[in-house]
Amino acid sequence: MNEPLAAWRTAPLLLSDCTMTECRDVLAGPTPVAVLGLGSTEPHGPHLPLVTDALLAHESALRAAKELRARGVSAVAAPVVSYGVTRYAAAFAGAVTVSEEALIAYVSSVCEGLRGAGFALVCATNHHLEPEHVRAIDAAIRKANDKVGGVRFANQLSRRWGRTLSDEFKRGACHAGSYESSLVLAARPELVRDDVRRGLPDVDVSLSAAIREGKSEFVAMGLRDAYAGEPAAASVEEGESLYARITAMIVGESLEALGLASDA
Repeated sequence: MNEPLAAWRTAPLLLSDCTMTECRDVLAGPTPVAVLGLGSTEPHGPHLPLVTDALLAHESALRAAKELRARGVSAVAAPVVSYGVTRYAAAFAGAVTVSEEALIAYVSSVCEGLRGAGFALVCATNHHLEPEHVRAIDAAIRKANDKVGGVRFANQLSRRWGRTLSDEFKRGACHAGSYESSLVLAARPELVRDDVRRGLPDVDVSLSAAIREGKSEFVAMGLRDAYAGEPAAASVEEGESLYARITAMIVGESLEALGLASDA
């Protein structure tokens, strides 16, 4: 006779969807983990929504929580932080920025709050790659760790994980190009203005190279329509492949932080 599933395995994967009793079940499970997605509200060309970074962070956190559960870890995806340091796209409609100080204070407080609620680990993952934003997240993670411990940052920009992603990502020409467009197509295809996307020309601009040259605005970098890369080349298949690699990153970082075996 099959034994009934442990209660934490049947709780919603999204923390926001859990009732208090379902959350209690998750916290009572083995090494409870909250995967915290971080994004922005920012222009992503004429074909992707302003919520792109937050959407990708949500989807990545959800997929990672599902995979962690499959590995015996009681995981949920926490509500996404949807605002960040967003100055490079200031010339375009829809760029909403917060200060580094505000982001550091808020993200560190959220991590501390999740730890205080009973999660053994908070694993943060980020899809908004503006350097000042990433540095603020690094600072927030350090601040939370100094105070409560048990916080990890699965960072796409680290050499370990960045080398596993697409060629466009590694070239740095990946703002609303094939990389991000594929990820949105795989998660929320109805939000992609596909008739527009298919007709967009390639914009072969490396944001990372432009940043090294001291440029800090998309227009100055040559992004006249707030995108770089090859959006017309995007596909659901590429998006699914990328999510598999991003999931492996988050799961690998989480298992290592918990002292569990990881094949990443």
